[in-house]
Formats: sequence, structure tokens, C-alpha cells
Amino acid sequence: MSFYEERILPHIIDRACSMGQVMKLRSQLVPLAKGRVLEVGMGSGINLAFYNPNTVEMVYGLEPSEGMRRKAQSNLKRSSMRVEWLGLPGEQIPLDDNSVDTVLLTFTLCTIPDWSTALQQMKRVLKPGGELLFLEHGEAPEENIRKWQHRITPGWKKLAGGCHLNRSIADLIRDAGFELTELENFYLPGAPKIAGYIYKGIAKKPA
Repeated sequence: MSFYEERILPHIIDRACSMGQVMKLRSQLVPLAKGRVLEVGMGSGINLAFYNPNTVEMVYGLEPSEGMRRKAQSNLKRSSMRVEWLGLPGEQIPLDDNSVDTVLLTFTLCTIPDWSTALQQMKRVLKPGGELLFLEHGEAPEENIRKWQHRITPGWKKLAGGCHLNRSIADLIRDAGFELTELENFYLPGAPKIAGYIYKGIAKKPA
């Protein structure tokens, strides 16, 4: 990775993903995780503060960026959670089939180049009946905003770690064979609409 991607981008992403409204949403979703958890795109470990140690056995932190794993050290020191780093991308999850109870995605699916393969990998390692918890941003419902999302995404993703503004997150999850059990869509207060349309929900791997 380039100097920008390893030394500068982790700080930018960490700041953008830890704003007040975003942290509030994390605090609502992350405590729902239970058992053995795979967090895809663990980043700087922002979510560690929200895991419930009474219901979570351990967390596999999948994070390909060395810069992000380095930035996570302070959050790891403050957390009592047992964390095992997996330094690979979402398309390559080095875990056994049916080995985790929960998969957590927070502002990650927008960045994975081959989202289809990544979601199939998540479904593979998730136990039957296990839950995929997701908090993502993506394609907006209004046509005029979608047009700008499609226009801006090619340049945006070069500066924002591969982030796509125009992915229809719920459709991607459904197409991967998950069953959506809960879904909320709304604009993040104070965020530009092109980057602030939120998908928050729960999906299950069919039993």
C-alpha cells in the first residue's frame, strides 16, 4: 500500500467514522453481537467499546491495513475483549465453515472490491441461523442524489480507501442469500446526502 493509504488515510477514516451520530448508531447495533464474532473491516477498533463482554466470547478482527491495525492499539488496550487479528481482506476469511455466531459490518461493505465473494465468505463462516449485523452507507432512493453518487464514486473511492457511494447494501446482502430480518434506512443527520444514506439492520444465514 502507498504512504497515503498506510499513514494518512487511517486517520481520516477513523475521524469520519467516529463522529457523534455514527457512534450513537454503533452503540445501538454492536451490543447485539454474541458468541464468537467476526468483525469484517475492524479498522481502528472503534466498536470494541460497545461489545457486551457477557455475551461475546471473542472477536476475530479482519483488517488488511497494517496502518489501521497499528492505530487500533490504543482501543485494544482499553478493551477487555479477546481479539484475534486476521490480516486479510474480506474476500479471504481464514476461518472454518460454520465457525462464528455473528458477523459485524460497520462502514465496510462500501470498500470491499469484490463484495459478492466477501459476502459469500461471510455466509460460509457463519453458523446456520447466525446473524449478520450491518451499519453501512450507500445508494440513496432519490434519483437526483443517485446520479451524483454514480458521478462522484470513481474519484471518491481513490481518496477514500475504495469507498463506493452507490452500492445498494440491502440488495447486496439479499443477493448473497441472507434473510433480512430488520432494516432501517435514513439519512445521517448533518452528513452530505451523497454520503449519508444509511442502511442499518440484521440478516440471518438460513438454518
